[in-house]
Amino acid sequence: MYSQKKYCTKMFTLLLVSAGLIALYVLRNWYLKRPRCKSNANLHGKTVIVTGSNTGIGKTTAIDLSRRGARVIMACRDKQRAEAAISDIKKETGNNEVVFMELDLGSLQSVRSFAETFLKSEFRLDILVNNAGLMKGGKTKNGVGMIFGVNHLGHFLLTVLLLDRLKECGPSRVVTVASKAHEYGKIDFNCLSTHKDLAVGESEWALFKKYSHSKLCNMLFTHELAKRLEGTNVTCYSLCPGAVKTEIGRYSSFLWCMMSAPILSLFYMDAESGAQTTLYCALQEGIEPLSGCYFSCCAVQKVNAGAKDDAVAKKLWEVSETLCGMS
Repeated sequence: MYSQKKYCTKMFTLLLVSAGLIALYVLRNWYLKRPRCKSNANLHGKTVIVTGSNTGIGKTTAIDLSRRGARVIMACRDKQRAEAAISDIKKETGNNEVVFMELDLGSLQSVRSFAETFLKSEFRLDILVNNAGLMKGGKTKNGVGMIFGVNHLGHFLLTVLLLDRLKECGPSRVVTVASKAHEYGKIDFNCLSTHKDLAVGESEWALFKKYSHSKLCNMLFTHELAKRLEGTNVTCYSLCPGAVKTEIGRYSSFLWCMMSAPILSLFYMDAESGAQTTLYCALQEGIEPLSGCYFSCCAVQKVNAGAKDDAVAKKLWEVSETLCGMS
């Protein structure tokens, strides 16, 4: 009698565990099933820049745009990795109009050099995708916090330097990859003035805070840019790609990587799913009136007041100009 009861208890426990695993699997698949960009846009004759396009959602974005016939400029820091990605893209899409141009967003001189080279050699710019991002400590070559410098300041300068070409080729778009992490961000102008950074410290938590602040910068930049582009044929959008398995945390500590690996495997999307909102913002017809807005899951999203504060966005623009030596 006792052994039978023990057997029934084990079977019940097994059934509970099995039901829990099935429920987790169903929940995971539901969560990871994101809307897809349904645009049929043909990009033959169009030129696109994608920063950080040698891996992750940047590479997936480049693949899709290349498949549509665009001339794709792979704006990357690492030439070897970029050329390997270009080889993959050409084989997958059959489009040979995929070229590498060196861009180190951690160096304002590199950004200027890239813009100068691009403007001399290319006659069109229809879509600029500010995709590159990192979560790494340290300083840029210009003495600015690395996360702030790469995620915001480099893209700010790049966009400003290319605006005239975008206007000439309109209708054109600027798409900036932000993150839901912006909700935890704030802009401390005193810290920017004193440390040329968004926060102090190099711990994993400090780096996450800096990352969140930089993503808020992306939102505010897009908000202000839209205002400055009113009356032109250029529109701009920011977006959250969702929780995606990318290399953005490649500079994190070994312990952090080990702790996060199970979560990444279970609940994070692949790059193809993560690129869909980027593609939606770059290609979807009819969203021009939503310039300056924030998107996720291929749909416009409401944002908190801090992400559309006119005064803070304007001041961030002015501070960014100063840090870039433009004023």
